[in-house]
Amino acid sequence: MRALTKLSALATAAALTVAVAPAASAGAMAAPVATPVWGGCAGGAGVDPRQECTTLRVPLDYRAPGGQTISLAVSRIRTAKPELRRGVLLLIPGGPGSPGLNRPSAQVKRLPQEVLDRFDLVGFDPRGVGASSPVSCGLSKADLAFTRIKPWPAANGDITENAAWSRRIAAACARNGGEVLRHVSTRNEARDIDSIRRALGEEKLSYWGVSYGTYAGAVYAELFPERTDRVVLDSNDDPDPRRVARAWLANYSVGVEDRFPDFAAWAAARDGEYGFGRDQAAVRRTFLRLAERLDRQPVPWPGANPEELNGNVLRDTVLTALYSDAGFPMLAGLMRAAMAGGPLPAPNTPPESALQNIAASAAATLCNDVEWPSSVDWHRRQVARDRARYPLTAGMPVNMGPCAYWPYPVAEAPVRITSRGPSNVLLIQNLRDPSTPYSGAKKMRRAFGERARMVVVDSGGHGVYLANGNACGDRTVTAFLTEGVRPERDLLCEAAAK
Repeated sequence: MRALTKLSALATAAALTVAVAPAASAGAMAAPVATPVWGGCAGGAGVDPRQECTTLRVPLDYRAPGGQTISLAVSRIRTAKPELRRGVLLLIPGGPGSPGLNRPSAQVKRLPQEVLDRFDLVGFDPRGVGASSPVSCGLSKADLAFTRIKPWPAANGDITENAAWSRRIAAACARNGGEVLRHVSTRNEARDIDSIRRALGEEKLSYWGVSYGTYAGAVYAELFPERTDRVVLDSNDDPDPRRVARAWLANYSVGVEDRFPDFAAWAAARDGEYGFGRDQAAVRRTFLRLAERLDRQPVPWPGANPEELNGNVLRDTVLTALYSDAGFPMLAGLMRAAMAGGPLPAPNTPPESALQNIAASAAATLCNDVEWPSSVDWHRRQVARDRARYPLTAGMPVNMGPCAYWPYPVAEAPVRITSRGPSNVLLIQNLRDPSTPYSGAKKMRRAFGERARMVVVDSGGHGVYLANGNACGDRTVTAFLTEGVRPERDLLCEAAAK
């Protein structure tokens, strides 16, 4: 699950509760809502003193708006210049399952001043996450290992244990997840976003969605098109309504192949330091041989989960390392230590409570959004083909997960993204994204039609604007947010000179 590749600290909102009575459906007349009462945010590293927090009450089930409610934790940092204020810039987190309550504190340090002058930055923990009525499936520590949560096949490609794990996790979620777990979905996240809009008293929302946040943002633009102002979707998911998250996971195979050459070129240029080979092909061979050796002879790794560096742990590490060039030294250092037989660097293992929450909320979104195949034989064939075609990911992206045995039926069909609505969407995409590859982003572009323009950046990594892109892409997004100016046609930003 992609939510587990980038874990951030969870925050707890300390604020007063506000009642919200959203519409029962996307097109219904909205009921009046109370004005939020803002208070301080719970302490924690990196929380900006300007950030305020509140808690909204939203329906557990939007088809029964007068029924049970759940908490939705929301934060904001108000515009630096109220006289220039355009409105709200909602920061939609990725994952699914990633927290977003403290994103205003993070982004206020990075966004250009002209953006901060025009927008209140607003963040939120999606339903089921962090401070927003969190969910947990009560998984065992062994089942929280990254090499289980992301379903890596056995070294020989066998998926018997993956099938058993999938049944076990689905059963644990049915047993321990509670009612909230059944109502975590992208459609409901879009409805929650509109509840935030109405609670803030905004006629329209501007927003910046990243990774899974691009799909949530696209669904909001489809369900509430006239409530959108300036929409930035960054590192775009494939919105195919037949597969949805199945396509996102499968795209890891393509994305890692697209991105790995950047790491290989970096390592080859440092062959004297690492000894992986003098060209990209040699580095790739070194990595594949090392992973195969670790399949047979793991290296002990005390404190990690599992407590060994095996081939799949190394493959899993690659997924995170390729998100940014800043991850290359970590991956290279781990490979070098493994080739020497240890010692390995200290593991960076997130708190179990964070893993429990993100695993449950991610699984709920993936499984509640769309039906998944349940045949073990079908998955076995998919894995065999994927392993042959994409050896770096060894069949994991198409393997079985708990959605194959999910205990709850899909309540609503996936949203089909269309060209109906205002032309106010800007997509920005790296050419070599390991998680949301360019091939999938092109499908998002086609789905939006003339509603969107796409800025393609000749860069690698996951996350573009103010992250892994370049000055050309950053300028284009900033101009759109501050002036409403988009390119007349899709734009390619060339690689920055090195």
